[in-house]
Amino acid sequence: MIVAEQKPIQAILATLQGADSVLLAGCRGCVTVCGAGGEKEVRVLASLLKSARNEQGRPIRVDTAVVERQCEPEFVDELPYSRDDHDAVLSMACGAGVQLVAERLQDAIVLPALDTTFIGVSEGKGTWVERCKACGDCKLHLTAGICPVTRCSKGLLNGPCGGSSNGACEVDPSIPCAWQLIVDRLERLGMLDRYEEIIMPADWSEYGKPSSMDRGDIK
Repeated sequence: MIVAEQKPIQAILATLQGADSVLLAGCRGCVTVCGAGGEKEVRVLASLLKSARNEQGRPIRVDTAVVERQCEPEFVDELPYSRDDHDAVLSMACGAGVQLVAERLQDAIVLPALDTTFIGVSEGKGTWVERCKACGDCKLHLTAGICPVTRCSKGLLNGPCGGSSNGACEVDPSIPCAWQLIVDRLERLGMLDRYEEIIMPADWSEYGKPSSMDRGDIK
């Protein structure tokens, strides 16, 4: 899932300097799961914004709404935004959600309340770790389902580098050596012969460029 965290309150207030009324929009998708932009977080941030602006002697009106997902047009269109009532929309979604809200609400100033950090998985309550960089050239079938691009500190497609010790990365001993994990899993699966195969360089030609996908079969 996409993992995000709330911007510091002072940074959010700085973006709202010219606003006297705002629609604070939450999302029930990934940011709810990681505790950054769901209904609870919307209520808390709304209260903080109003209190902070009252202290500044510049009260702000904060209307709130939470939609199912801000990354899908049909849900974004449910936002009760009005140009007459709101100076801005403050989105508590990931970066993709913020951009879709801006795309759908052409006459709205749309501001981010969160910083999008990575694509990850849960390792326990309140803990998420990065597992994917969305590089577009997945090698997981060659590495026993463990991504060396993301989990190796050096991003080595063929490893290990020789600097690990006792299964720990030399760059940061708190990080398990990704290639040790890969070799151990290949051995456990009876597929250690795959370790002898050279993994060709990833095709990075499209990485970093705007991407799209058109699945006509599910329209």
